[in-house]
Amino acid sequence: MNEKQVLDKLRKIGPAAENSVIDLKDIGLDGHVEQKILKRLTVQRKIYLLDENHLVLAALANDLHGIFKGTDKGFGFVDIENIELSVFIPPNKTRFALSGDEVSIVLTNTADLAANRGATGFVGSIIRRNKTEIIGEYLATTDSNRLAQGYEGYLRPLDGKLSKIPLYLRDPKHEIKLHDLVVAEITDYPTRKHPDSFTGAIKEVLGNKDAPGVDTLSVLKGYDLRLDFPDDVLSQIQKIPEEVRKEDFEDRADLTAETVVTIDGDDSKDFDDAVGLKLLDNGHYLLGVHIADVASYVLEGSAIDHEAYERGTSTYLVGEVVPMLPFKLSNGICSLNPDVDRLTMTCEMEIDGDGKVVKHRIFPSVIRSKGRLTYNLVNATFEGKKVPDIYENLRPMLEQMRNLHLILNGMRIKRGAIEFEEREPQIVLDQNGHPIDIRIRERKDAEKMIESFMLAANETVAKEYYDRKLPFIYRVHEVPDEEKISDFLNFANTLGLKRTAGLDPESPKVMQSILEQAKGTNDEQIVITKMLRSMKQAHYAREPLGHYGIGAKYYTHFTSPIRRYPDLISHRLIHQYLTQKDHLGEAAKDIAAKIDSIAEQASVRERVSVDVERDVIDLKKAEFMADKIGQVFDGVIGSAVSFGLFISLPNTVEGLVHISTLNDDYYNFSEDLLALVGEKSRKMYRVGQPVRVKLINVNVDLHQVDFELTSDTEAVLAPEFEGVSDFTHSEGRHFVKKNEKEK
Repeated sequence: MNEKQVLDKLRKIGPAAENSVIDLKDIGLDGHVEQKILKRLTVQRKIYLLDENHLVLAALANDLHGIFKGTDKGFGFVDIENIELSVFIPPNKTRFALSGDEVSIVLTNTADLAANRGATGFVGSIIRRNKTEIIGEYLATTDSNRLAQGYEGYLRPLDGKLSKIPLYLRDPKHEIKLHDLVVAEITDYPTRKHPDSFTGAIKEVLGNKDAPGVDTLSVLKGYDLRLDFPDDVLSQIQKIPEEVRKEDFEDRADLTAETVVTIDGDDSKDFDDAVGLKLLDNGHYLLGVHIADVASYVLEGSAIDHEAYERGTSTYLVGEVVPMLPFKLSNGICSLNPDVDRLTMTCEMEIDGDGKVVKHRIFPSVIRSKGRLTYNLVNATFEGKKVPDIYENLRPMLEQMRNLHLILNGMRIKRGAIEFEEREPQIVLDQNGHPIDIRIRERKDAEKMIESFMLAANETVAKEYYDRKLPFIYRVHEVPDEEKISDFLNFANTLGLKRTAGLDPESPKVMQSILEQAKGTNDEQIVITKMLRSMKQAHYAREPLGHYGIGAKYYTHFTSPIRRYPDLISHRLIHQYLTQKDHLGEAAKDIAAKIDSIAEQASVRERVSVDVERDVIDLKKAEFMADKIGQVFDGVIGSAVSFGLFISLPNTVEGLVHISTLNDDYYNFSEDLLALVGEKSRKMYRVGQPVRVKLINVNVDLHQVDFELTSDTEAVLAPEFEGVSDFTHSEGRHFVKKNEKEK
């Protein structure tokens, strides 16, 4: 094709393309001749390249829109809607957009692929504001102009991206004191006339910033998490019985005489799973996984159901929980407390010596837990320590459970499940909610055993309804992109880690084999980091797209309906399929139409919950480190970025060594090495490298910890291999793919 033909083809496709962005892979413009033509069209400003695979016609370049993601340095990126790429927006071109705002943009520069720099532009208009409230610390103003205008004070936002933009308050109607944390509704956003401030009105006073619980409350309010249950839910909950009634046994298997127990953490309050195990005459195991039958109490379309849908999940914070369901359900009638009858949905599996489920049944039941066991004491039982009588009496069953777990775990590893241990912090608080210690939560056989049983039940349920060709909600973790897998394998190769010959590159066994080779070496952490960056995010879907991480073809969430809405939906679907056997055709169509929106909502709420939990943990870690400035710590480089090194301490506290503190050379970031490399000295600071650091600053409000390397920290020399010179430094790298940036 010549230049005119290529342009004509693009003009036909462009207006119909998603957000006017043309994907070159979809239209076959990847040949050598066509690439030269595209370069000429770029120079002539007839097209804008967005990255190596996407372009937009100049005539349509003003039609782009997406979500703005700001930084605390003033610049930002706009994630183009439905396209996995971002456009860089310089600091003076944001039109005062805030993170999360939906904006339109105008492109000003095409991508420079040779320089590894993406397209740039400016915000044309703000379509929809995302942030309508700001949480901040109340301070008195000394600005005479503001005082003359009736402003009595201002808020310093806790959001790091807004911390330099005060929100002024006129005539506060609430009783408010200096250093109170306040929720304010924004009435005026920054403009050209007033570029450096918001104005607003007080909506809620949370309390003094140092008062117990106010720090965590401010995080929850910042995410607009639903803390209290509305009146219609509280009214409806009163009608739910306190205990299981005799009429509830109808159409259920009575398993109250069976030996069934719960095994959870010491601090668990709600118990939504119980287990029991028998050895069969044929040598197989009969595993019963009994899950709280929340769906029998939370009816579709009820006020409780609507609220659970909106919350999506329970959010577990340090020392407390924001529940998906009211206490009367989560800790009462739905919780599988010992010595009381409880309604359950049972997944009973006969499992052979290879870990294969040879038979199974899924049915409503009633159980009576024979004991509330804890992980610590079950582990003590396995270790032969002295334990309470109930554990001694249950020892034979517990030992058989551990044996079954080892079989199931071996089966999963054999098929390619990716196994690695992440360090999970356990933050110890005093009576005022202040952190006094950070420990590593240990996962031993008891914890892994229950996880094994839940995985087996989730898989069994998913496969049952897939085989029956009935609509269902699945938990999916898709295969990483081919490019990501290739990058990971190339990186592993530079470390001397080889892919096992004959393995399909898309098989999780590839990742598993690389991890196994790195286990116990200095490169283990860097390999885990690189692997996680290469993977996609797990989510919910109506189609069974498989679960890459555990090597499962079919997977769902069935085992935690007290705290996850998709699990409640799984139970609701099972009930419906059991009771409407003669009308499944009609029911299936109705169900399928609903699952997509439920899956999307649940995926979104899960991500919000994870962000809240992470923010609260980071807050408590910063509080823990606040009185330790000047102390020296041993750590490991957890990640390297263009602006510095993130250092992980043994207690999981993470802090930044900013690149500006590395003043013995000019350091560049190498994506290939995941390292900062000195331009002259070739000294390298790389992920996984042990270091000693001095704590130089803690900003509790922003949850930030800052370190500097000590003089006795030794760097290593960067290796010589192709690609090591492809450096980027500071904000010079504007070419960022959306999925890379979020990870």
